[in-house]
Amino acid sequence: MRRTIRTLLAGGVLLSAAACGTATGTPTTTAASAPAGNVPPAVATTCEALGQAYGNNLPALAQALSTLAADPKTVAAAQKALAGFATAVSDATKASDDAQLRADGKQAADQMRAKSADPKFLATIKTTKDVDQALGPTLTQWLSPVTRHCE
Repeated sequence: MRRTIRTLLAGGVLLSAAACGTATGTPTTTAASAPAGNVPPAVATTCEALGQAYGNNLPALAQALSTLAADPKTVAAAQKALAGFATAVSDATKASDDAQLRADGKQAADQMRAKSADPKFLATIKTTKDVDQALGPTLTQWLSPVTRHCE
């Protein structure tokens, strides 16, 4: 299960970026796979919900950031996509039976929401390389509090 979430995130990043014509390299930080362990049922259910959140929101975020790189006037769409992803992460984790996973989900979602409202962060996205950075290492860092539960 944990490997599935990590793979989904990596695959989603690669497929979304490639579909938008922005993939110039492989974000290796998201592609690392760990051996699947014994995931408690309370965590497994939340990891499945997180996988759905990633799958449903990553393509929209990739598209919005790619559009932002081409047209800075589309910042509102990028803000909405990132905030929507944050809400999906929050929704996926807030009902977890695992208290730490709930707290980590809130932390990840809060950080993503803060970045969606940060004009300085979004102003840094000007090229496809910037999109790749945001979808690869940056997103991985923001989501690391929750993805570590699903490895």
